[in-house]
Amino acid sequence: MARVRTTLTIISICALALTACAKTDEPGAAQSPGQQQGPVKIGISLPLTGDFSEPGKGIQEGYQVWADQVNARGGLLGRKVELIFRDDASDPNRVSSDYESLITQDKVNLVFGPFSSRLVIPAAKVAESYGMLFVEPAGAAAEVFEQGFTRLFYAAPAIASDHYNYLADYILKLPADQRPKTAAYASLDDPFAQGTAYGLRDKLAAAGVKTVVDEVYPPETTDFAPIAAKIAAAKPDLVVGGTQFEDSVGLVRALQELKVQPKLAAFSTGPTLAEFPAAVKGAAEHILSPVGWSSTATFTGNQEMVKRYKELFGGEANEDAANGYTVGQIVEAAVNAVKCVDPTKECQDKLTQHIRQGTFDTVVGPLSFDDKGRPEQAHMIQQYVNGKVEIVLPEQAKTASIVYPKQEW
Repeated sequence: MARVRTTLTIISICALALTACAKTDEPGAAQSPGQQQGPVKIGISLPLTGDFSEPGKGIQEGYQVWADQVNARGGLLGRKVELIFRDDASDPNRVSSDYESLITQDKVNLVFGPFSSRLVIPAAKVAESYGMLFVEPAGAAAEVFEQGFTRLFYAAPAIASDHYNYLADYILKLPADQRPKTAAYASLDDPFAQGTAYGLRDKLAAAGVKTVVDEVYPPETTDFAPIAAKIAAAKPDLVVGGTQFEDSVGLVRALQELKVQPKLAAFSTGPTLAEFPAAVKGAAEHILSPVGWSSTATFTGNQEMVKRYKELFGGEANEDAANGYTVGQIVEAAVNAVKCVDPTKECQDKLTQHIRQGTFDTVVGPLSFDDKGRPEQAHMIQQYVNGKVEIVLPEQAKTASIVYPKQEW
C-alpha cells in the first residue's frame, strides 16, 4: 500500500478566519526581525490512521489550538509557528523515517512527539541522534525512560505505572470486608496500556488482592468474547483494562453481553473520550479511568484552550488534545526563557537544560521532571456518575464522591 503522507501547517487554519495569520503577509507590510527569518517550523509525526488514529487526531488538534494561540500572540520570538504533520499510520518504522525526514529534509526548528509509547521510543531515538529536544504527549511506559534518552520529557502528570495510584490507595484503605478480593486484568499489547494496568495490578497483588485473570491481546483484536468469557468464569470483584479506545469499547460490550458484574471496573484512555458512552451503549455508568486533565480545571490556559478548541473544531476538548497543548506550553516557555528556537546543538541544549530544571504552568497543572524526563506529579481518577464525568479522586480535586460498588451492567 502506498505510504500515506499528511502535511499540514498552521496557515491552513487561516480558513477558519483567524486574524493571527493575516496582515503582516500583505505586500508592503512592515516585517519584524523575527518575521524576516521566516516561520518556526515544528515537525510532528502522528498516527492519523491505523490503530492509534483516534487519540492521534486528538493530539493533532491540541497542537493546532496551541499554535493558533501562539500566532495570535505574535508567534515564538516574533516568528509565526508552522506545524508540519506526517501520518505514521501507527507504524514504528514509519515514525522513525518521518522524523528523519522532518529533521534532515524539512529542516524543522523543533520536533514535538507522537502518540503512544510504541511510537515515542523509535521517534525519540531519531531526535536524540540529531541532538533535538523531544517533548512528547503520550509515551508513559516505563521502558520509554529506560533507553538512556537525555532530551526527552513526558508532558503529562504521571508515567503509566503511576496512573492508578490514587485508586490503589482508595481500594487498599477500604475496610477489609469491603475490599476487592480478586481482580481480572486484560491489556492491549502496548507498553503504555500494559503499564497502566500492571501498575495497579502490582500494587494490589502486593496487598493480597488475588489476580484471577491476566490476558494480553494484540492491537488488531476485534473479538473480545473469549477474553470476556475467561473473566466471566473467574467472577472477579475488580476488572481492569489496559486499553486505548476501540479495545476499551470492545471489552466493555463483551463483558456487558455476558453479564459480568464486578464491584469495580476501570479502563485506561477510552472512557476519557467523549465518544465512549455512546460507543458502549449505556454501559459507561460508574466506569473509572485515570485522567490527567479536566475541562473544568482552572490551571494556566485551560479555560482559554477549551473555548478555542470548541471554536475551531465544534466539539469538546479531550485529554489527548490537552496533552498536545501541554507540549506546546512547555516548549513555548522554554523558548521564551532561553531566547532561541533554532535546531543548532547550542540552542537545543539550552532548551533541554531549561526544561530539566524548571517547573511549568500548564493546562494539566504544574509540571516538573526528574533526570530521566519523567513527570513528578499524579493522575486524577474520573468516573461516570449519573451519566456525567466526575473527578472522584484525589479528595482535594474531586467533583463527586466515588461510587463503589458500581451498578450492574
